[in-house]
Amino acid sequence: MLCRTHARREKEKALRSRFTARIEKDRVQLAQRVATGKLKERGKIERRLGRIAARSPSVADLYAMRRVEKEGQLHVDWQLLPERRTWQETREGAYRLRTNLPADSAAELWTQYMQLTEAEAVFPVLQSGLSIRPLFHPLEARVKAHILVAFLGYALWVTRKHRLQRKQRPLTPGRVWALLARGQSADVVLPTPDGRESRLRRVTTPSTEQKNVRALLGLTLPERLDLNFECSVNSATA
Repeated sequence: MLCRTHARREKEKALRSRFTARIEKDRVQLAQRVATGKLKERGKIERRLGRIAARSPSVADLYAMRRVEKEGQLHVDWQLLPERRTWQETREGAYRLRTNLPADSAAELWTQYMQLTEAEAVFPVLQSGLSIRPLFHPLEARVKAHILVAFLGYALWVTRKHRLQRKQRPLTPGRVWALLARGQSADVVLPTPDGRESRLRRVTTPSTEQKNVRALLGLTLPERLDLNFECSVNSATA
């Protein structure tokens, strides 16, 4: 199945432009050195041409590069091959998918391919996002418990991803977790006149971005934590 992606085409086009500019710059510098007599040995000129092609292999085949001698003077002959340039511009952003799975349409094949990419994405999520590794538990039961917790975390990860997709938001589960992880809780311990302590669990005030994420996912703090009393300066009237 032949696939074409606009974003991939623009990326490959930008890379081609960058490498083409670099190879043209190297070509001009080499031609000047040869023309002014600073580089006279045939072997060094050819090796220099090889290094220029090796620096930009993705566009080197667009040019015919060689060392020539005219009237006893060495020159660098450098020509752009229009047919190769046209072919590269045509194939930019295009790639093929090969599969042995039957399908009635290209759309069905694409859906199957995306399922494969989602399955492959499980492993980096488990290893980095959920920190399933390394495992240092000495008992098998603890290892299984660790894996179970990681699996439950992945289930939450997938659930959150689909909720974000249904709401058509560009956020990722990792980004959401990073935002919510900034919230901190702490216990405020206040002594009382009778020698006891009054302990209050407080949560940091969320930022605007955190509030938006909570509202988007329908997350609310428990009532015992969602208290924003303001104390006055005079402790007697606090």
